[in-house]
Amino acid sequence: MAGIVVIGAGQAGSSLVAKLRGLGYAGEITLIGDEPVPPYQRPPLSKKYLLGEMDIERLFLRTEAFYAEHDITLKLGAPVTAIDRAAKTVTVGDEVIAYEQLALTTGSDPRMLPAAIGGALGGVYGVRRLSDIDAMAHEFAPGRRLLVVGGGYIGLEAAAVAALKGLKVTLIEAAPRILGRVAAPETADFMRALHQRHGVEIREGLGLVRLTGEGHVTGADLADGSHIPVDFAIVGIGITPGQDLAEAAGLVIENGIRTDEEGRTSDPSIWAAGDCASFVYRGARIRLESVQNAIDQAEAVAANMLGAGKTYVPMPWFWSDQYDLKLQIAGLNTGYDRVVVREAGAARSHWYYRGETFLAVDAMNDPRGYMVGKRLLEAGKSPDPAAVADPATELKTLL
Repeated sequence: MAGIVVIGAGQAGSSLVAKLRGLGYAGEITLIGDEPVPPYQRPPLSKKYLLGEMDIERLFLRTEAFYAEHDITLKLGAPVTAIDRAAKTVTVGDEVIAYEQLALTTGSDPRMLPAAIGGALGGVYGVRRLSDIDAMAHEFAPGRRLLVVGGGYIGLEAAAVAALKGLKVTLIEAAPRILGRVAAPETADFMRALHQRHGVEIREGLGLVRLTGEGHVTGADLADGSHIPVDFAIVGIGITPGQDLAEAAGLVIENGIRTDEEGRTSDPSIWAAGDCASFVYRGARIRLESVQNAIDQAEAVAANMLGAGKTYVPMPWFWSDQYDLKLQIAGLNTGYDRVVVREAGAARSHWYYRGETFLAVDAMNDPRGYMVGKRLLEAGKSPDPAAVADPATELKTLL
């Protein structure tokens, strides 16, 4: 008898199938992934794993034995080539698998440079999959020259690892400043200064014309007319939702795979969760590219596949580790019109407001600021900005 099939064996897919069993679903479950390894954590890839501080086994979200013990069929290294909505089947190689309900947790893919400007040269890497990190690991030798293209969190994390390993790092960002889409100028200024103290050259408002080299990258032509020698390059210019399979199947696409408040796509038998799925939040259709959303949305979809009928409301949080800095973010800063800076000793946090409404906090080595900010957001409370800015204010009193 057809059961539930989940396409995409990442954080969301693993969370979804585990939740189905946890909620007592007794039917067949098949989890299909196109990578040859069990579902694993992605955030440590560009941090501890790249630094050599985490073994591959510690990356895995659950052991392969977990799936067997919970009667979950795990198909690895098995790209799905088609979804037949009328027949309610998916095709994997020569195999056709029937489903009663289908969940798409197909994640996202890194944007890469066009081949016309050197994106296909050897030594040019994206940062998304375990295989990406394994492929570039040998490049991280002291004294080598790395070009990082893109000043978002992925690019900055890769730059931090390289600097710690003794490489000469140049980071270019075509926009006027780093973190332009995701953080306030105050946070960007703090992060820029941190990287510069560690020897990273950051060049903002500067585009890439082309990577140069015969077969392997050896240099970069920049938009200001300069040329720099390069031993390898890492591209961190954003990601695109994994929507191709859904689009080919005729599902509605809108900034990813369009879902309703419960996680259902335009086909009532097909659901989506994680980076690939868009949903309405505070009146706007968004996608959340975070571990928190991958887990929480997948678990909500699992419950709704079994009839819970509950609206998914995220409580967004993110983090980034760079050098000895732990940056923790709670909330979404979209639409902010001012930033309140709080400094208390070595701890620093930036609090985002729209009018008097508290939206988000960036906490830099400030776990207390992060936790209090997160709890305030969950409670729907907006603390007095003057009290937040005053280092004499005991943060817990804001609750």
